[in-house]
This record gives sequence, C-alpha cells and structure tokens, in this order.
Amino acid sequence: MKLIFMGTPDFAVPILEALHEKYEIVLVISQPNKIKKKNTFLDTPVAACAKRLGLPLFQPQKIGEAHAYLKTFGADVLVTAAFGQYVPSKVLSLFKKTINVHGSLLPKYRGGAPIQRAIINGETETGITIIEMAKRLDAGLMYAKRACPILDTDTSSTLFEKLSLLGRDLLLEVLEDIYTGKCVGVSQDEAAATYAPNLMPEEEYIDFNKQAKDIVNQIRGLSLEPGATILLKDTKLKVFQASVVLENSSTPPGTIISLKKKILIKAAKDAVSLELVLVPGKKMISAKDFVNGQKILQEFDVI
Repeated sequence: MKLIFMGTPDFAVPILEALHEKYEIVLVISQPNKIKKKNTFLDTPVAACAKRLGLPLFQPQKIGEAHAYLKTFGADVLVTAAFGQYVPSKVLSLFKKTINVHGSLLPKYRGGAPIQRAIINGETETGITIIEMAKRLDAGLMYAKRACPILDTDTSSTLFEKLSLLGRDLLLEVLEDIYTGKCVGVSQDEAAATYAPNLMPEEEYIDFNKQAKDIVNQIRGLSLEPGATILLKDTKLKVFQASVVLENSSTPPGTIISLKKKILIKAAKDAVSLELVLVPGKKMISAKDFVNGQKILQEFDVI
C-alpha cells in the first residue's frame, strides 16, 4: 500500500511518524512555510518531520493545481490530518481510498477549528472520527469514532495533543480494513451536523458582558495560540489561563475588582481571575508578576 500524506501542524506529526513506521509513504504534502523569523521561513511541523524522516516533501500554494504531479506517484491511499487546504475532487479521484483524521465526533463540528470551538462552547466531550474525504467538507462516510473527555483543565493545546495520539491509534487500527473494504463507512446524519469554521481575529477579544464561565472557556479554547485578548487602554494583554470566581455584586461588567496578587475582573455573572498573561513582545508571566510591575491598571477601572 503506497500512501501520500497531507498535514501541516503539530497535530499531524505523530500520525505521520506512525504511518512511516508501517507503510510506504511516497510523498508528504504540507502547507507552504509562512512564518518569518530573522528573514527566514520556518518549516511547518509536518515539513520538519518529513525532512527528519527523509521523506519527499511538497508544499504547493494550491493543491488542486498539482493534480498531474500527484498522479505520477501512483499512490493507493491519501491520508490527511489538519492539512489546511480544501482538496478538490479531481485530486481525490487519483486514489483508491481517501481518509481524513478529523478532530471531532462528526457530524458535530465540521470545519477547520473543531477542537478550539468545542472548548469555547463548553463541551465536555469530543473525539476523533476517521472519515472518507468527500466533495463537501468533512461530510464523507464515517469509518470509525472514538470519544475523549474534555477536562476543565484542558486547553486547545492539551486537547490537540490528546486527540493527535487518539487519532494516530485509531487510524492504525482501521486503515488496513478500510483499504481492503472490510471496514465499511456509514453516512453522517445531516440533521445533526454543526460547523466549526476557522477562528477570526475578532473572536480573540474578551467581552466581559458575558458570563465568567463563558469567558474562561474562550480563554481555554484560544490557549496557547492565538491567545485571548483584553484591551487595556493602548495595551493588548494576552490571556492564557484564568478561572471563575463566584461574585454576586452589582458591580458593572468589565470592572477591575481587585489587583491584590491577581487581576480580578467582573463579568456579567461572577468574575474572572486572570492567571497567566503576556504583553506582546514580552514573556508570559503570572498575573501576580504583571500586577507588581505594571502601571496601567488601577482597581475599579472599567475595561
């Protein structure tokens, strides 16, 4: 069985490594390197992994334009995991089987940000679904599912790691049976489908007119990347960890209740205690250390 693997972020790396140990991977495809550092481009995690494993690497701007090139490899199976580009039907038609490792219990959370949005929405469970790739995004036949609890302490970063390993293990269990036809996919319930589009920059900003539990879920879902944001006068403060504090006063939402060893801000219901923060260009620090060294905030300021 010859495989082509498509993936881009850290989520896909354990899956690629495991497939490399067991199967012939004729090509690895990742998104183009985009992050500049000191006038250089940093490899995507999957690109770096492919180089480390000595695998052929291809990083097209648009995968649909590479149809003829991909055909030359004669691969049997396409496996994708958080690739980040829509793969058109003409590319899918090159393979006997096309398989995607998706980070949700489909049909819930189709789209590019299922892990982040599950946390933001306060879900207590998510999981992995192994699906056939189809013309419509994440709407293909389902081959296998496995659930994973979302703990109160989970962030998108920790959940990405858990689901990556869960997806790796589940894929290895069913890949052979999918290829031989022993594992038959089942259709998704379209009436139960929900969507998880990519996060927009404006969704990073915290609105203290929401309940504290919803704000903390937002912070968890955006941690560590890109981080939730609070505007403090002319300063953007990134928040990576926070907790709910019971608070039933009539203080207006957005009021800084306390700066004594913490940053406690009133929400529409209860209050949010900021715990880990970062001013852009500086290191992440505890809220206590930020309070001790800052001159921006005063108690009873309203954000």
